[in-house]
Amino acid sequence: IEKMLKPTGRVVGIIRRNWRPYCGMLSKSDIKESRRHLFTPAEKRIPRIRIETRQNSRYPMVKSETKRLKQKFLLLDLLPKMPWRITEKDMKNREDLRHLCVCSVDPPGCTDIDDALHCRELENGNLEVGVHIADVSYFIRPGNALDQESARRGTTVYLCEKRIDMVPELLSSNLCSLRSNVDRLAFSCIWEMNHNAEILKTRFTKSVINSKASLTYAEAQMRIDSAAMNDSITASLRGLNKLAKILKKRRIENGALTLSSPEVRFHMDSETHDPIDLQTKELRETNSMVEEFMLLANISVAKKIHEEFSEHALLRRHPAPPPSNYEILVKAGKSKNLEIKTDTAKALADSLDRADSPTFPYLNTLLRILATRCMMQAVYFCSGMDTDFHHYGLASPIYTHFTSPIRRYADIIVHRLLAVAVGADCTYPELTDKHKLEDLCKNLNFRHKMAQYAQRASVSFHTQLFFKSKGIVSEEAYILFVRKNAIVVLIPKYGLEGTVFFEEKDKPKPRLTYDDEIPSLKIEDTVFHIFDKVKVKIMLDSSNLQHQKIRMSLVEPQIPGISVPTDTSNMDISEPERKKKKLQK
Repeated sequence: IEKMLKPTGRVVGIIRRNWRPYCGMLSKSDIKESRRHLFTPAEKRIPRIRIETRQNSRYPMVKSETKRLKQKFLLLDLLPKMPWRITEKDMKNREDLRHLCVCSVDPPGCTDIDDALHCRELENGNLEVGVHIADVSYFIRPGNALDQESARRGTTVYLCEKRIDMVPELLSSNLCSLRSNVDRLAFSCIWEMNHNAEILKTRFTKSVINSKASLTYAEAQMRIDSAAMNDSITASLRGLNKLAKILKKRRIENGALTLSSPEVRFHMDSETHDPIDLQTKELRETNSMVEEFMLLANISVAKKIHEEFSEHALLRRHPAPPPSNYEILVKAGKSKNLEIKTDTAKALADSLDRADSPTFPYLNTLLRILATRCMMQAVYFCSGMDTDFHHYGLASPIYTHFTSPIRRYADIIVHRLLAVAVGADCTYPELTDKHKLEDLCKNLNFRHKMAQYAQRASVSFHTQLFFKSKGIVSEEAYILFVRKNAIVVLIPKYGLEGTVFFEEKDKPKPRLTYDDEIPSLKIEDTVFHIFDKVKVKIMLDSSNLQHQKIRMSLVEPQIPGISVPTDTSNMDISEPERKKKKLQK
């Protein structure tokens, strides 16, 4: 009896209220003139609440709308008046680099262009390489309302069909964006290198640039590969690409990790904005080319600001995972007769490079996806408040974020530190207060994490919309994890992950044997291991309108009473789908 007893208690008082907004559905009362309506929160752990209100209008209250408008116009008052142009005063402490053959390379449809690049040969035979970053700190000055709002937001949030900007659109998509054929203010990191990508000199300068082309990754790749193209932009891209390959090889030799995470791209209907196709993103050489120079600029800037501000540099570190994090990866490798060493990042990187199977080419990708799940979260911190600066994933002793100030507030602070370090701007009290910087870092880490959650939720929602229109489909999948009563699978075609459960309510329970050591799950007489190939059926469960979810069922291998038939006509489907099928008949 004692084992059945549970500790219980009663709430007798609330010491401090933890106010926060909730999303959900408001069901208007059927009683005419009623002031009480039922609110059903989207979060299942929050109970339904009876809300009392005199305001039944769908339109906002005057007081709250006035407050919103005041805030909006306070920010607008701090923005440059249009038409805006660069003046002589702006050129003070700034180099004119408009003659350089600078170009940007970004995903298709990108309007907030943070970075641009150039590469040219010098008279002495060496190469000059420049990374030019939007000078957002010129427009957002310390302490004003625009700065406070940007600091509060911390990051731009990228959702599937829209983005929530950190800074106003006039800046993000226009005046700060390094678009082609317009003069733009930049902060430039310029190296002199030899042809073996070894840095001979580094300098930083505020600048004015005029980008000669805004290219997509595909367009830049086409220029590099085309024998018919030999213009100055293409020559610059080829020089950058050649150096990037050397930099990447050297980085990996030093122990940097090359991990994998399936990213998806939705193709939207231009009228309904519903997803009509779902594909995993294709990565080209040019993606890696841009990444290498962004990493190099971030490392170069991190060294510079730490030299000048040993106690006040805003840096980014990536802690090494504890050994226990790697258990699942080591076991997964062992199940395929592969030894995965995890003593150091270099040992892990080498193990992953060796983990190949001629009969199973996708195995290496699956291992890298699994390795990604073992990692810790990278975080911002103030150099005066910590002693561990190391970035585990990049195998770099010091690192920061400098290259994306349009979408990350951390980069704006780094720009301000660098500007003071090179005599291009003046300091202010908060910039050299390590306690305030540490508080800022905590908010930035929180905002970054929340942005990741929002992005994942957006992908999940649009995936549901996609399968709602597509209906029930069967696809090949690979097992990522085995659980006591389920398998977690990855569907490469869609970059989609889901869980196949083998115990359901009101159905006979199958014989399940779970082995944590191998790891494996035996269902009746069939054994499942990590990375086994299976076939699953994917459908949208719309039985709960607020919590629609993707459901997966096993098709192959065939297990009597468990596997579902390939024919989907008898499967459980949502009420709307059932009605639709009835109408079609």
